[in-house]
Amino acid sequence: MLRFRVLALSTAFLAGPFLSTARVVQAHDAPQVVSAAWLADHLKDRNLVLLHVGEKAGYDAGHIPGAQYIALADISTPRGEGLTLELPPVERLEVVLEGLGISDDSRIVVYYGKDWVSPATRVIFTLDSLGLGGRTSLLDGGMPAWVANGQPTSAESGTPAKGSLTPRAQATTVDGAWMDANLGKPGHVVVDARNVEFYTGAKAGGRPERNGHIPGAVSIPFDSLLTDAPRFKPERELRAAFAAAGVKDGDRVVAYCHIGQQATVVYVAARVLGYPVVLYDGSFEDWSARGKPVEAAK
Repeated sequence: MLRFRVLALSTAFLAGPFLSTARVVQAHDAPQVVSAAWLADHLKDRNLVLLHVGEKAGYDAGHIPGAQYIALADISTPRGEGLTLELPPVERLEVVLEGLGISDDSRIVVYYGKDWVSPATRVIFTLDSLGLGGRTSLLDGGMPAWVANGQPTSAESGTPAKGSLTPRAQATTVDGAWMDANLGKPGHVVVDARNVEFYTGAKAGGRPERNGHIPGAVSIPFDSLLTDAPRFKPERELRAAFAAAGVKDGDRVVAYCHIGQQATVVYVAARVLGYPVVLYDGSFEDWSARGKPVEAAK
């Protein structure tokens, strides 16, 4: 099973106080990618918060007992206020997450319904951006794995008690100005997470549409890191994919895609492998809109 390596940017958040009156999962006790069996064993833990990512109709039809529904729209800048998918102000995220019952001592498990892997990893990235990365896990295989394991589902939903969260913003994103200033510098590997036809220029992307990729970027398509199930491939296969693209030990991965969603699969995989990683949140949409140069694969 995969286990996330918790990078230094997250470890400062691990020392919150814990009550002793009920079983509590402490961040250093729990694996960062959890199995259905692990989750079943910890389902009643006092500080567990479950987040369901997927279609609302799917959540309403049946979800893991106690799970709260979260949509990307809840944790993104509203359309019309910027690019398609950007992190909103920390203050807004704090309100949303507290409304889901998240507190400083919460142990959070994110899971996806059906094949919504990249929306789920976008949620994990968002939690990491607030300093919750060391307390957040992905359910390996999502809802399908839970059901296949013979675990119960529920159609009941309720409003959790409001959480008490102290956000600790982390440097998980870079913007266009940073890209302009740092593109091509040693130690930074820009990774294009889009499907390969967009990288090569066979298909156009961005607004306005452009054929190609950010100059110097390497290609690691997000879906190449996943099995058909879908779930993340074994760590050795992830490491081989990064190495084949030219990522070396000590490199800082700068991931981008169309709008900042698919690239979070690369972001999470990089964390699994221990690479320092950031997300170019505006991604190719921002790059194209600013009229920056692109190159096609040779």
